[in-house]
Amino acid sequence: MDETRMNTAEAMPDPSRRKFLNTAALAGLAGAGLSVGLSACNNESGSKPAAPAAPAAAPAAAHREPHLKPGELDTYYGLWSGGHTGDFRVLGLPSGRELHRVPCFNADPLIGWGITNESKAVMGTQADGSLKYTVADTHHTHASYKDGNYDGRYAWINDKINSRIARIRLDYFICDKITELPNVQGFHGIFPDKRDPVDPAINYTTRVFCGAEFHTPLPNDGRDLDSLDKYRTLFSCVDAESMEVRWQVLIDGNCDLVATSFDGKLAATNQYNTEGGARYEDMMSAERDACLFFNIARIEQAVKDGKFKTYGSSKVPVVDGTKAANADPATALTAYVTVPKNPHGVNASPDGKYFICAGKLSPTGTVIELAKVLEWFDGKLDELDKAIVAEVEIGLGPLHTAFDGRGNAYTTLFLDSQIVKWNVEAAIKFHAGDKNAQYVVDRLDVHYQPGHINASQSETMFADGQWLAVGCKFSKDRFLPVGPLHAETEQLVDISGEKMVLVADHPVRPEPHDFIIFKRELLQPKQVYDLNEFPLAIKDPKEAGVFRDGNKVTVKITSMAPAFEPREFRLKVGDEVTLIMTNLDKIEDLTHGFAIPKYNINFICNPQETKSVTFKVDKPGVFWCYCTHFCHALHLEMRSRMIVEA
Repeated sequence: MDETRMNTAEAMPDPSRRKFLNTAALAGLAGAGLSVGLSACNNESGSKPAAPAAPAAAPAAAHREPHLKPGELDTYYGLWSGGHTGDFRVLGLPSGRELHRVPCFNADPLIGWGITNESKAVMGTQADGSLKYTVADTHHTHASYKDGNYDGRYAWINDKINSRIARIRLDYFICDKITELPNVQGFHGIFPDKRDPVDPAINYTTRVFCGAEFHTPLPNDGRDLDSLDKYRTLFSCVDAESMEVRWQVLIDGNCDLVATSFDGKLAATNQYNTEGGARYEDMMSAERDACLFFNIARIEQAVKDGKFKTYGSSKVPVVDGTKAANADPATALTAYVTVPKNPHGVNASPDGKYFICAGKLSPTGTVIELAKVLEWFDGKLDELDKAIVAEVEIGLGPLHTAFDGRGNAYTTLFLDSQIVKWNVEAAIKFHAGDKNAQYVVDRLDVHYQPGHINASQSETMFADGQWLAVGCKFSKDRFLPVGPLHAETEQLVDISGEKMVLVADHPVRPEPHDFIIFKRELLQPKQVYDLNEFPLAIKDPKEAGVFRDGNKVTVKITSMAPAFEPREFRLKVGDEVTLIMTNLDKIEDLTHGFAIPKYNINFICNPQETKSVTFKVDKPGVFWCYCTHFCHALHLEMRSRMIVEA
């Protein structure tokens, strides 16, 4: 029997490996003196797991075939973070085929990112023209909304190391802006709003919210280095169009991920280290941390009213969102709902009713009703924690949650190496006292230690419950070994039926994180650039040539298969050259490259695109500039001579 058609419990190559991984993880926590790290489920209902794990020898379930025929197109786009490569990956699903990588934070010699003047302007440079940063760590990517669904305009991705947010235009799949957030470190969670909090006519994304994970002294300029009571974190709002930081909120505890409500009124971040510790053992003493809610309309009114301060050299207004300053619901900008313990995810359900936090160091999922949070802000709910409508055990190490649009949540269990499928309304009934409510629907073994999870259309109001992908941190025996650094595992699950069915494994280069999956018809990428978008475009080969002003030289080149124009150009040692190239071909998929040997220059121009590079001529001789991207039967002959006189 084909392994992909077997139940995953039957397909597991070595059950003892799972036992070892779980035991080792638990022993590691205990060995570090963290016996408090994995708390029991001490909630109001005293809930226990409502259903056991699926039996190890469950019958095989039917599933759909994810492997496409030659020439067949995928039905979904997947937008993935690229991890340490600092890029943004585009997949087709259900096939899992990688279609493209969009460089953002790190240089990419394939397209010339970090080499061309245009890309350097986006990435940011130092005074000498070199890149400001050359490393990145991308985690989370999300896209813009309209009417509760993706609108195909933009996506955003974070860089945790250097606290940057990049915007990707989804018409061309290019990064067009990068913003560095002031006064924060460890920028991790990211989520766009889905409509305006005040004006119902604005039914699309205008803001992107950013959570800073690490708390630091403010300003972080050398003072208060050892005064942990003065360490704080900031939650930031970035304008979706200008990419400028609108405002920030000073908060207690560390941010992790971010979620937004479909009505635009609330944003939230799950928080760990509400203790304010600087060492991991100090970050785990509290049995409950928080899901912190932001009242967007009130925050923006406070900024308008001048009720803010600034830190360091930043001019961004910062309002006070600390717990002590927001005890009165009538004036509160923030609301701290307590959740157990070191939570590692907050996700919005497609029906718009709930945010779900997963406990990580508690085996629980917490369901928070958004209407009740708004009631607290309005003074109609006496205790904020009454917004919690369910807190139920789901398994060991719960992290992230996806949805199928049929009322079910799918949560990764890092320590159990499982996905648990559970019904939200049944969990609410169980929490309310109905001990006959069976909220756990299914469990699926995955390989191994799953982190992020998402399902088709899961983060929209149109979740369709067809496919689910899960990123597993350890692949172990899933693929051919390639030395000490193992591939990670992205696994595809069919969730169209009652039972989850694992249908495919895909190796991925470490270390991707979050992703979204949406129907292909929501996106209409352009296949050829608009020449008018480029101010430096050379629209006719007759405009090409060498233009000298002393030792400042501009070289204008056009490409049209199979020739560059001019075919040769002369320079002198000591010249400061700006080379501008326009690809005049209008045919889809007719890309040209341009490389100059010994000068560290290589970039591509897609049809009707213009790019430029600036360099100093320091070597005499003949240098054959050639097309690096196959374009024509005479591709090898497509060259231009750069002749440098001493």
